[in-house]
Amino acid sequence: MMYAAPIICFMITIILTPAVKHLAHRWGAIDRPNKRKIHQQPTPLLGGLAIFASFLAGVILIFPFDQRMITIIAGALIIVMTGFLDDILQMPARFKLLGQVIAASVIILGGLVITELNIPFGGQIELGFFSIPITMLWIVGITNAINLIDGLDGLAAGVSAIAFSAISFMAFLHGDFFVLALGLICIGSTLGFLVYNFYPANIFMGDTGALFLGYMIAVLSLLGFKSVTFISFIIPIIILGVPISDTLFAIIRRIIHKKPIAAPDKAHLHHCLLLIGFSHRQAVLAIYGIAALFSLAGIVFSMATEWMSIVILCIFLVLTGTLGLISANDKPLLFMMRRK
Repeated sequence: MMYAAPIICFMITIILTPAVKHLAHRWGAIDRPNKRKIHQQPTPLLGGLAIFASFLAGVILIFPFDQRMITIIAGALIIVMTGFLDDILQMPARFKLLGQVIAASVIILGGLVITELNIPFGGQIELGFFSIPITMLWIVGITNAINLIDGLDGLAAGVSAIAFSAISFMAFLHGDFFVLALGLICIGSTLGFLVYNFYPANIFMGDTGALFLGYMIAVLSLLGFKSVTFISFIIPIIILGVPISDTLFAIIRRIIHKKPIAAPDKAHLHHCLLLIGFSHRQAVLAIYGIAALFSLAGIVFSMATEWMSIVILCIFLVLTGTLGLISANDKPLLFMMRRK
């Protein structure tokens, strides 16, 4: 049944998305074009409701509702409600952050906390009091990272599906069938929505979907990697290289340019690709490719020796730093990708 779950969830999302689209029109949850946005036509939001409903169906089909699953679902309900209210009411950023913090707090109270890290070449770091803020930062950070890359049709859904696939594969290698089953459910639910969301999209997932996908990636990463070494803890960071690096460099870029950290701009990776001549579809596929390479690097990283892991990490940091996400004048890799 576990391996049939992604197919079932895929079909459920396909069936539910048109109904959600109708509800979005009825409730006025429409994303209208403006100078910051790339799409040219008013497009319904709330697609994340279909993803979440499909996810719930898959969970009910496979899992008993024990304390761990109830904790995950409770946090997910809070994060989905936060995104839903924002899609309907356009809430200030501080209220969205509050919802994310509450959802992360539910996870922490449920016992899913990073408590220690085994450092390379011997030794162990007991996080103690810092385990709670570090876990909180991880959940809120990854949740927002997926939300921030949701700037092109199909981008957040595709990158999330790639991340879920990598995490699921890692879970399979480690015999963690709880994480594997949850990952497969998320893959099916997300890909079903991508049928409607890939360019040209006729519905967006909105914050309802982007926050939920980011939350689930963060939680699955914690479930799969919370008890391993420091080197292995880097694995989910590499797997999520695209959204994490895009978010990190957005923060650095805004600090350098003396802009508020929460201020939107048009210098994310997908904006850079469009600027140098990529079409909408080409930009999305290029980022899919980068995300897949990062995921592959994360898997190889987990199988390497400690010295080789450090070498891979250094290469990853160099490549990430040369994508040109800090300044419009500093994008060597993007320059090489420019079409003749």
